[in-house]
Amino acid sequence: MNIDWAHFTPFVSLTGGIILGLASAMFILLNGRILGISGIVGGLMPPKVGDTTWRIAFMLGLFAAPTVFHVVVPAQYITAPRIDATSLTVITAGLLVGIGTRYASGCTSGHGVCGLSRLSPRSLVATVSFMFAGFVMVYVMRHLAII
Repeated sequence: MNIDWAHFTPFVSLTGGIILGLASAMFILLNGRILGISGIVGGLMPPKVGDTTWRIAFMLGLFAAPTVFHVVVPAQYITAPRIDATSLTVITAGLLVGIGTRYASGCTSGHGVCGLSRLSPRSLVATVSFMFAGFVMVYVMRHLAII
């Protein structure tokens, strides 16, 4: 195994994990709700009366965050992500993730961060399933070149 040292970012990743964990803890403590993106978005379709304002504000915050990041952080510290996939592959992957989150009744942020911290057996099964499927797909795409 070779580590891509140029893109190995343990401290940035740890900082992001800590921020996500704190945000999740604050969200459940202040709102009594799980910070799962698919659940928040799913609650907008169809919209529930009196429950849409905070969901829309949350989604606007998600979309505004990269812009704020680019304003706050100096340009030399920002690197564009590289995606080695075609547009069709990205769209297909997004649809499969969407189907999977509906089937699993939640996404990685809901199950992996919030569910595991609550010791939910269902979230453990979902997170293991997400990870296993990801490992298999990386192996198939990079080593077997079947798809």
